[in-house]
Amino acid sequence: MNKYLLIFSSLLLYSFNGHGQKTDWKIAEGKIITAWAEKVDPGKPLPEYPRPQMVRGEWKNLNGLWDYAVIPKAEAKPAAYGGKILVPYAIESALSGVAKTVGKDSSLWYKTTFTMPSSMQKKNVLLHFGAVDWEAEVFVNGIPVGKHQGGYDPFSFDITPALKKGTQVLEVRVWDPSDDGPQPRGKQVKRPHGIWYTPVTGIWQTVWLEGVPKAYIASTKQTPDIDQKTLRVAAAVANGQATDRIRITAWDGNQKIAEQEVAASSEAVLAIDNPKLWSPKTPFLYDIKVALVRNNKVLDEVKTYSAMRKISMVPDVNGVQRMLLNNEFVFQYGPLDQGWWPDGLYTAPTDEALLFDIVKTKEMGFNMIRKHVKVEPARWYRYTDSLGILVWQDMPSGDLGARWESRPGIVGLGRDMERTEESEKIYRTEWNEIMKDLYNFPSIIVWVPFNEAWGQFKTEEITKWTMEQDPSRLVNSASGGNFHAVGHIMDLHNYPEPSMPDPGIYGGKRIVVLGEFGGLGLPVENHTWQSKDNWGYQSFKNADDLFKRYASFIDRFPALIEKGLSAAVYTQTTDVEVETNGLMTYDRKVIKMPVERLKEIHQKLYDTRVKTVANR
Repeated sequence: MNKYLLIFSSLLLYSFNGHGQKTDWKIAEGKIITAWAEKVDPGKPLPEYPRPQMVRGEWKNLNGLWDYAVIPKAEAKPAAYGGKILVPYAIESALSGVAKTVGKDSSLWYKTTFTMPSSMQKKNVLLHFGAVDWEAEVFVNGIPVGKHQGGYDPFSFDITPALKKGTQVLEVRVWDPSDDGPQPRGKQVKRPHGIWYTPVTGIWQTVWLEGVPKAYIASTKQTPDIDQKTLRVAAAVANGQATDRIRITAWDGNQKIAEQEVAASSEAVLAIDNPKLWSPKTPFLYDIKVALVRNNKVLDEVKTYSAMRKISMVPDVNGVQRMLLNNEFVFQYGPLDQGWWPDGLYTAPTDEALLFDIVKTKEMGFNMIRKHVKVEPARWYRYTDSLGILVWQDMPSGDLGARWESRPGIVGLGRDMERTEESEKIYRTEWNEIMKDLYNFPSIIVWVPFNEAWGQFKTEEITKWTMEQDPSRLVNSASGGNFHAVGHIMDLHNYPEPSMPDPGIYGGKRIVVLGEFGGLGLPVENHTWQSKDNWGYQSFKNADDLFKRYASFIDRFPALIEKGLSAAVYTQTTDVEVETNGLMTYDRKVIKMPVERLKEIHQKLYDTRVKTVANR
């Protein structure tokens, strides 16, 4: 555990530079909470630097207690703000201090004030939002500075023209129709039940300011190629000039191992000699520095990182398609991870809490996580990169309505729903942004556009488009169905017992995986969302019986792997609201099965050898 604490400490990149206010804020009562909830400081909640893939030193955290008001959607602006809300926790959460729902007929307004650091006085100032669910309109000193739609992707505005001397006033209007709208919203519903959870409205990730020069690096893109032993790096420059240059350096600790300077509009190709390959066993990361150079003068510089790793599809000696990591077969096994918290809902109470689930997943002997119909803050992916956890990233679902057909081995069951033009545009825009924003995190190795036919439409077109957007990863087009002859993966959901699709389906051109199974439930008294009517796919009364049943499932996997199974996903990391089928309780205070025994029995999955045409 010490090495995980060291990683945690090393990733506290900069100290909080925010409000620091103290008030009478308290956690809203009524539900269970995690141990980290008591560590939340309303003067500086989530103080850590929020963007580990593009680090600058010039920043100011705006998290803290803001004013809020909920008014009818038709009204232009609140006449007055009626209370305090702790940003960045959604208004429905206990940690917001409010715990109220909003709904499609109302708007949520935020207001705060801040002063500019003296170091930003002569710079352009960017206002960043990690995520706001769902539509946000932002005003600085009464001036509209921008509008954004999308509950899962970060966005920013250059607010320099709106700034004045002295105190600045920031207001944000949010509208979120939850399941009354067609937008991506994952498991959120206005009437929570079963596998559907409490709505999340408003700001749910860090809000911060950043000072940049007039011309600055807006984004970077890193693409490794372990076969060619190269790392391609490109940068987008805002307000640049035609003669600007980009200087890229790669570092192994304190040792510079590669450097190249190219035109700002070009891509650098760094030679990485004797590359250290990233994997769950050896999650090595190279540090990267990207500098914007004009007339031999560095105007701007950001720090980022990358890894040398490859995910691919190759047949084994029997002709069955396999999922390879760095040209070797590695069976992938991990939990379905919803990423929900009893006190923060979408938002982990603290950064330590955010790290905890990943650490426990690793300690239990899993090497993969399927991030289920949710996108996490950037720091979550930084931890999966650092600890060596493979990630399958789902697109958050929305606009449900397709009929689900999931029988494997039967061709032609793919049934798509029809979405409106507006709904399709919303989906494409946000999925594109999610893939672009998460592209640089090496732990992500699979994209999942659809789950169990939830809002599934134009499957072949969307899958091919996803593959074109990112050829460096695999695409699991329809986890659990509806199935089409497209993408890299055929994904069965089967509860509770493990099973697998027919490797010969669609001519044997797909990797076969078990995208969900298990769901073994154990409600633990005093650690449930509600006192009764909790459920799992199969419920148990004690931990011993739960473990025996789980271990019996694991015993079946070596035979399935030999037949062609490349990966499996167990439901799930934690209990969530009325679901009690987690490996841990919702408050993370009880781990239901012994960690060391889990790690021991999981090892047999990785010991099962498969020969492929790439390594025979």
